[in-house]
Amino acid sequence: MYVKEVTVQNQVGLHARPATFFIQKANEFKSSIWVEKDERRVNAKSLLGVLSLGIVGGTTIKIIADGSDEETSVESLVKLVESGFAE
Repeated sequence: MYVKEVTVQNQVGLHARPATFFIQKANEFKSSIWVEKDERRVNAKSLLGVLSLGIVGGTTIKIIADGSDEETSVESLVKLVESGFAE
């Protein structure tokens, strides 16, 4: 299991468009991946799950992965979040 915290950079957070980019990136990996905010953990490959967390700009989230490419998947998703989803 590999875990890393990251702060969401873009002001509006993970609304529909950035959440879609996030999920598409998560689906590129074989590992099971979760996003955690305030003790709530959801499947990072689920749009409804990610949107249900209500992640806004400035929020710190944990990205957790378990599987053969866990470290690569988490680092890739952290990089995407830190980029602000090009917004």
